[in-house]
Amino acid sequence: MELKKRGYQVSRRRIGRIMKQKGLVSNYTVAQFRTHIDHCNESKAFTMVKKKLNHIQIFHTDRGNEFKNELIDNTLSAFGISRSLSMKGCPYDNAVAEATFKIIKTEFVRNHTFDTLNDLSYRLADYVNWFNHHRIHSSLGYLTPSQYKHDNLKKVV
Repeated sequence: MELKKRGYQVSRRRIGRIMKQKGLVSNYTVAQFRTHIDHCNESKAFTMVKKKLNHIQIFHTDRGNEFKNELIDNTLSAFGISRSLSMKGCPYDNAVAEATFKIIKTEFVRNHTFDTLNDLSYRLADYVNWFNHHRIHSSLGYLTPSQYKHDNLKKVV
């Protein structure tokens, strides 16, 4: 779509041929086999929170087994934090967040090594800028999020 916007007329097959000649592979087509080992490290979950736990009012999670344990229940109780759960049998509560995390993992995290926390922070900020201002999204009519927001604000005003 971006090539079409720039006046080029090319097919997916031609793009595929050129990518193959150049040795390029889409991040989305690379096989992603990984064994599923479900280790829950709930003791680390609350130590990573930057604010004081007594300032947190609500802890929202899906109904995953990793959140059904005594340590988390005791921590929430000790700090007076209310628990909020996704509706049972409703996977859509976290769908947007999960989809966004998958995109970030696929496009940004995978195959990258960050030397320091500052390196990660800088490169993440750069990625977020690119994602919002340069990356077109098919779900937004092949606009960037900033273009989409700008166009919709004009409609409201």
